[in-house]
Amino acid sequence: MLEREKTAMQTRTDSSPNDGRGSVAGDGDYRAEHIQVLKDLEAVRKRPGMYIGGTGIDGLMHLIWEVVDNAIDEALAGYCTEIEVIVHPNLSITVVDNGRGIPVDIHPEEGLNTLELVMTKLHAGGKFDHKTYKVSGGLHGVGVSVVNALSEELIAEVRRNGKLYRQRFSQGRRVSDLEEVGPAEGTGTTITFRPDPEIFGEIKYDFNRLSRRLRELAYLNPGLKIVLDNRVTGLRKEFHFEGGIVEFVKHLNEGKQPLHDEIIYFKSEEGANGDIVIEVAMQYTTDFDENVFAFANNINTKEGGTHLTGFKSALTRVLNEYGREKKILTKDVENLDGRDVREGLTAILSVKLTEPQFEGQTKTKLGNPEIQEKTFNVVREQLTLYFNKNPNVARVILEKALQAAHARLAAKKARQLVRRKGLLSSSALPGKLADCSEKDPSRCELFIVEGDSAGGSAKQGRNREFQAILPLRGKVLNVEKAPLSKLLDNKELNSIITALGTGIREEFDLSKLRYHKIILLADADIDGAHIRTLLLTFFFRNFRPLIENGHLYIAQAPLYQVKKGKQVTYLYSDEELEEFRAKNDGKFELKRFKGLGEMNPQELWETTLNPENRVLKQVTIEDALEAEELFTILMGSEVGPRREFIMENAALTTNLDI
Repeated sequence: MLEREKTAMQTRTDSSPNDGRGSVAGDGDYRAEHIQVLKDLEAVRKRPGMYIGGTGIDGLMHLIWEVVDNAIDEALAGYCTEIEVIVHPNLSITVVDNGRGIPVDIHPEEGLNTLELVMTKLHAGGKFDHKTYKVSGGLHGVGVSVVNALSEELIAEVRRNGKLYRQRFSQGRRVSDLEEVGPAEGTGTTITFRPDPEIFGEIKYDFNRLSRRLRELAYLNPGLKIVLDNRVTGLRKEFHFEGGIVEFVKHLNEGKQPLHDEIIYFKSEEGANGDIVIEVAMQYTTDFDENVFAFANNINTKEGGTHLTGFKSALTRVLNEYGREKKILTKDVENLDGRDVREGLTAILSVKLTEPQFEGQTKTKLGNPEIQEKTFNVVREQLTLYFNKNPNVARVILEKALQAAHARLAAKKARQLVRRKGLLSSSALPGKLADCSEKDPSRCELFIVEGDSAGGSAKQGRNREFQAILPLRGKVLNVEKAPLSKLLDNKELNSIITALGTGIREEFDLSKLRYHKIILLADADIDGAHIRTLLLTFFFRNFRPLIENGHLYIAQAPLYQVKKGKQVTYLYSDEELEEFRAKNDGKFELKRFKGLGEMNPQELWETTLNPENRVLKQVTIEDALEAEELFTILMGSEVGPRREFIMENAALTTNLDI
């Protein structure tokens, strides 16, 4: 990131192509000749980022997704009913499925046993024709071979033909021949791997992300049982949802007030052979936010695509047509737009298709042109039928959309009035804001500072030319639990809204942003962390495009100042202190900062404000679904999910300052 900037809130789910297993093969036959080889496995260890996106926590999670997705593809094929993921105390991972089992006979073209071929050759897989897998998330066949290349040890076990087979690998190479261990009941594959510390350094997983993704997969594949046995935290979970995405929507709406009790659901099989499946579950709540998530072949298409475009267009069309027909929308009222009809909507759109066209390796956007029309037609037909059978639900939804339209138009008029009167001139800015002299927003920074004392130091220590300071008093409102009216009445949050100049939510206008860097500055303790979380919730709910465009940062204040002779050094963690102590034999003066207010203006400038020295973390949102769930868990009214989150992530906490 910028200026030693690290990722602060990076909620990303990696789903990417896998290899030799996945959905409905016509006759269930799965033999060596089904595995095709496109390219040998090379350079993965030299350039792992090309295959898994990096060697940090995201890359580690990607390894798990690759193996899990293979098992999911067996479930899509109709041959796997149970998957178990085990996190061992030594941080190795085991994924067990009861699918068909990777073939172990000799491949007719390559002369290798097929298990070894799949594990050691890039682009060796059963997903390139549609005989072995009709529907699959993985089409490039790079998955398990890449996991193997980046693991210090990988053990593959196959239950097939009434026998148990095993073969061991290390760093992409086999270290044992395929051996027949003994008899086995049933069929399936077990992959156990430990990421290579030479590649990844310290092995750390995001257990909360792992749990969420496995639960998500269980929702998307009704009837499939997925077990997470986390032996690091001691938590064992079982995900099994016969109700599928209906239960998914119910889960997302926990703690919210629905407008109608029944979750609207429909499913349609399209195409000549029914090879395109379109599934929708949706429910409106009294919320103002829209939460619509789209999946293609179990992959969270975070950037949407043609299937989502078809859904949104059909929803808008149906509500306008129905509203006109039933005279709920009168002649003097203009048509509802997409923002109006999606306010308060929680929806899951899941499509499964034979030839998905994803944009890039990360698969964040679906590009199939034919799926847009098919999704539009299915949603329009099924939703019209539902509304005709449930007129009371249709009326409630339309009234909600009409209220959203009225609010949108009123806000638009108010904004135009504000612009005409010039109320956003400097004279209307918050009184406690110490603005900068620079007028070019791209060069301006706004520090939102916890506490008047720290705000005073920051005002004195800043560069007045391009740095503005806005101090906040105490903990701000938790907007996750408060209605919009309370937010608008809150002086501290109103100060931020006014200072930024963009408006909020539907009226947000990025071109009006007065500072292109908004930096949250709070104490490096538990209270400061809570204030940051409250502010992040506020920004996520009301200024999401600001985050998506990379304008929000967290400043990292130092914990310690050490003096050795005339040399002064600032340290940002206990780990840095221990390293400094080891190098300097403990002979130095140590000062611990308990809060920003203890730092004088010069110290604050040197450590936290000066672009040459400071450490900033850029706040990012890579997966809106994960962020939505996370903020609901952390800041919502339900205690149980929050307790579970804390238990899952306690192992990741190395230092807690209370």
